[in-house]
This record gives sequence, C-alpha cells and structure tokens, in this order.
Amino acid sequence: MSVLASLRDDVLAANLELARRGLAPETFGNASAIAREEGLVVIKPSGMPYDALRAEDLVVTDLVGRVVDGTLRPSSDLATHLVLYHAFAGIGGVVHTHSHYATVWAQAGRAIPCLGTTHADYFRGDIPVTEVMEPSEISSRYEENTGHMMTRRFEGLDPAAMPAVLVAGHGSFCWGIGVADAVHTATMLEMVARLAFDTVTLAPIATPISGALLDTHFRRKHGPAAYYGQPGGA
Repeated sequence: MSVLASLRDDVLAANLELARRGLAPETFGNASAIAREEGLVVIKPSGMPYDALRAEDLVVTDLVGRVVDGTLRPSSDLATHLVLYHAFAGIGGVVHTHSHYATVWAQAGRAIPCLGTTHADYFRGDIPVTEVMEPSEISSRYEENTGHMMTRRFEGLDPAAMPAVLVAGHGSFCWGIGVADAVHTATMLEMVARLAFDTVTLAPIATPISGALLDTHFRRKHGPAAYYGQPGGA
C-alpha cells in the first residue's frame, strides 16, 4: 500500500472515530494527517457528513494548501492545520473538535486547570487557551490567523508535553505523532475538561495539584523514564 493510500485510511478512520465518540456532532470537527517526506496533507472535505464519508472523498493538498488530489473542497480549517504542521515539526496528525466540555472552557476563555492525576497523565499542566482574536485577524485570513494565535500561545511550551489547546470562543485543537494519537488526545481532553468542570462546580475553591505530583504522573507515561504499562506497549 502506498504512503498516500495508507494515510487516507488513517484519516478516514480518525474522522469516523471522532463522530463515533461523540466528539464531533453534526459536521463539526475534522482530522488530518501529514506525509512530511512527500509534502502532502490528507484532510476531511468541508461540510461532509461523517456517515457518508469515504476514503476517496478525502482531499489531498500540498503544504501551502493547493489541492493535488480530490474533487471536493477541503475543510475550511485546512489553513489552521497547515500552520500547526509548519510550527510543530514533530506532529503527524491534527484533530479539531467542538466537543461539549472542552468547548465550554474555550467559550469561557479559561484554561483547564490540572486538578488531578487523570489530567496529569496526559497533559503536563493547565491546558492553555488562546487570546481573543482581533477583528482584523478575523476579517482577513481567519483560519490561518487562528493557527498563528495558537502557535503564539505555545511560545515557551512543549507541544509534545501539551498536545492540545483551546481557541477562545471556538473549540479545541489536538495533535499527535499520528492522527490516531490526535484522536486519543481529543478523547482525553474531553474527559479532563468534564472532570475539571464538575470539580469546580462541586468545589469552587479547588486548586491545582502540586508540580511534583503533576510531573511524576506525566513522566510515568511519557519520555525516556516512562515505566507505566508493559515493554513494547503490550
């Protein structure tokens, strides 16, 4: 199977999984993947219902957004995905969702605090939220500027240790080594967003866990010293 055919299958599976997990209602959301050596990106077509989506419907573009294969219009968020691929060299897949609880935090313009070890297992700190976009950024190259807004927010942050961001007033973007990893991150983001929402509802004075506990839980699963699970991922 060619690299492109394999990537199409991966992106199709990722988009269908977003819908199956309830992370992308209606036609909201999209997933993409990049073949860096080939300089190609595969992404969901704009407005395509998930239950009608087929591998041949996916759109292939180059790294400046020109369609090189496909008859449908690519996702309107393509430019945002491309900014992330250019900025974060280690990622291979991007997912955008309007999942309920993550979007609640994004609409509130609030970062998701790390209130427990479930959060720390996947995200090394509070999940950041962008600034509110300026009218000029919205009126010209909106999707591209959304990407730049996210990458500016990540100055000083490691996108491998924090593979998610909330876009103020909008929704969330997640990424990973591959697009399946990005879907998993989006799933965990929605879980910790709900946990945090319920926690601050029950206990408004709840405070984040200590840095020591956060780092210990994150490092158990990530990095060269990780020891959670079995060798080889079994």
